[in-house]
Amino acid sequence: MSTVSEKSARKGKVQGAIRREKPVRFRLCSFDHRLLDQVSLKLVKIARDMGARVSGPIMLPVKIQKYTVLRGPHVDKTSREQFESRTHKRLIDMYSLSPQATDALSKIDIPSGVEIDVKSM
Repeated sequence: MSTVSEKSARKGKVQGAIRREKPVRFRLCSFDHRLLDQVSLKLVKIARDMGARVSGPIMLPVKIQKYTVLRGPHVDKTSREQFESRTHKRLIDMYSLSPQATDALSKIDIPSGVEIDVKSM
């Protein structure tokens, strides 16, 4: 007959049995989705080459902002132009990053127009 501690160890309730790694979360934003895909593939390739476990890139919903502008300054209120800006986003989680991988990721060449937010969870 098994004891209570053996049953809880099998179920993963013992504190030493489960070890959760905290990810480093990269959130990429850009108006151009092609640039965003290139940068995200570079990040994933470098992290996997250094031995890190990678989750992503995950596509987040596109934020669309629409602007309506009057064409004429004084008359023709019915004549208008509409513009929109689309913000594309990707999410990448990396687990068990080594210091060498962190240095390699910080030295990556990022094109202008791509914004990267890094958070350690």
